[in-house]
Amino acid sequence: MKLAQILFSQGFGTRRTCEGLVWAGLVRHQGRVLDDPAEDLPTEGLVLEVEGRPWPFHAKALVLLHKPTGYECSQKPRHHPSVMTLLPAPLRQRGVQPIGRLDEDTTGLLLLTDDGALIHRLTSPKHHVPKVYEVACKHPVDEGMVARLLAGVVLDDDPAPVRAAACEASGSHALQLTLTEGKYHQVKRMVAAVGNRVEGLHRSRFGGLVLPPELPPGGWTWTDAATVLAPER
Repeated sequence: MKLAQILFSQGFGTRRTCEGLVWAGLVRHQGRVLDDPAEDLPTEGLVLEVEGRPWPFHAKALVLLHKPTGYECSQKPRHHPSVMTLLPAPLRQRGVQPIGRLDEDTTGLLLLTDDGALIHRLTSPKHHVPKVYEVACKHPVDEGMVARLLAGVVLDDDPAPVRAAACEASGSHALQLTLTEGKYHQVKRMVAAVGNRVEGLHRSRFGGLVLPPELPPGGWTWTDAATVLAPER
């Protein structure tokens, strides 16, 4: 693929802007300044350095973000900044979007991609992709609450019971809850249905991905679909 087209596909601006980055000597490969926008490069394993920053080529972008509190999972947020502001400009330019949403006050693992097929694969209820949440509760957690969440509770917008795929007490006032669906405010509403209240919510796993402990809130890293779709370890 020609260098300018590679830069364009990665979100570095218009084709004219990408050509300008090359002409300005701002693109390197393996220490060599690339000065020809029409130079053909193999994309397999390609890592460019653009304006001093390493940038691996990805035909489709998939990134893992450690979402902090105070951010909305929306392109057009109403009351708080968008999680998109935590990503570099090229990722925003190429149109990545969250796979599902986390509330403004929920933290943890958020995936973003520009791959529409992958979004459908990971959000469709029929695929049963597990998401694990660490839940801090206002009131003590007892065995009855856990049993009811596993058996199924009825939410006010659907007569069919909603069940946790897995649930266990992780502390006197804490639950670890696994869901395979993504209804609106589902964790908070399920916990409320068994007589408790969510005081803090953190997503620690999505499919086969676990939030890296070294990734700080607001930090992001590249990942791949195969890892997300891998069985839980």
